[in-house]
Amino acid sequence: MPAPAPEHPPAGPGRPAPPRAKRPAAGSPLRDRVRSAGLPYLLLLPALALELLIHLVPMATGIVMAFKDLTQEYISDWSAAPWAGPDNFRVAVDFDAPVGEALLRSFAVTCGFTVLAVGLSWLLGVTAAILMQDAFRGRGLLRALFLTPYALPVYAAVITWSFLLQHDNGLLNHVLHDQLGLTDSKPFWLVGDNSFVALLLVAVWRTWPFAFLLLTAALQNVSADLYEASALDGAGMWRQIRHITLPALRPVNQVLVLVLFLWTFNDFNVPFVLFGKSAPQSADLVSLHIYQSSFVTWDFGAGAAMSVLLLLFLLLVTAGYLLLTNRGRGAADA
Repeated sequence: MPAPAPEHPPAGPGRPAPPRAKRPAAGSPLRDRVRSAGLPYLLLLPALALELLIHLVPMATGIVMAFKDLTQEYISDWSAAPWAGPDNFRVAVDFDAPVGEALLRSFAVTCGFTVLAVGLSWLLGVTAAILMQDAFRGRGLLRALFLTPYALPVYAAVITWSFLLQHDNGLLNHVLHDQLGLTDSKPFWLVGDNSFVALLLVAVWRTWPFAFLLLTAALQNVSADLYEASALDGAGMWRQIRHITLPALRPVNQVLVLVLFLWTFNDFNVPFVLFGKSAPQSADLVSLHIYQSSFVTWDFGAGAAMSVLLLLFLLLVTAGYLLLTNRGRGAADA
């Protein structure tokens, strides 16, 4: 059998030499490493640029405004306002003066409101998530109904609640006073001390479906075999919740509580739509109080100083919470 002809015949007289295969250029390992390491940052660059424009630049502007005597006279050109130094902060933290006393009272109201709103939202969310864990007829419909408050636009939902809480024509007073006779007279829900209850009711109605949604998703990862094994060992429902459900939900709860805290403490839309520019003292949250200081009394420097103090407080609370929860997680893992 004849040998196969070579792909390139040997060079000889009158024959050109066969072309040599080109070797790929060897890249520098350092250059490849820098290129691969810089690719994620290059992909994140558009998001970082938008973050800089939307959040960081206004934040830096607000910090600068906090050190200026910015009033209505300089609103057209705030950079021309005279430098006030730390005077705005001194006024805000002088709790013996009217401005500082009002801010302290608003801060106390916000802390109490946040604790109650976050606690009730989490409690309703985890209760509904546990009850909806087992399959039954109509579970999908109930889940959809539970998520309705979270899906509704905030302004439409709060405006609806403001009509329900009206003194003369509100549905709540019609049911409590006219139909059930539980009250001697129709209470005022949007003025006076009852405004805190009304604000808490609307806030919990708005936020608890978010807790329910996250906790329901987290419970999908809990194996049903754990519950079956514990039931065979004689564990009841409460012991299963304490030793299986709640430990499994701990990582999600750590994030959920922090997110609910930040949302509730900074909430401006709900009290503003519910009460307008001026809320009663019992429902005077810090966010609305800062708005009044800035856009009602036209003292933008003091309002900016209060905003900076609020930012520092939230940063300290967030850092302390993350440090505490991470330490607790490390001790649990050990």
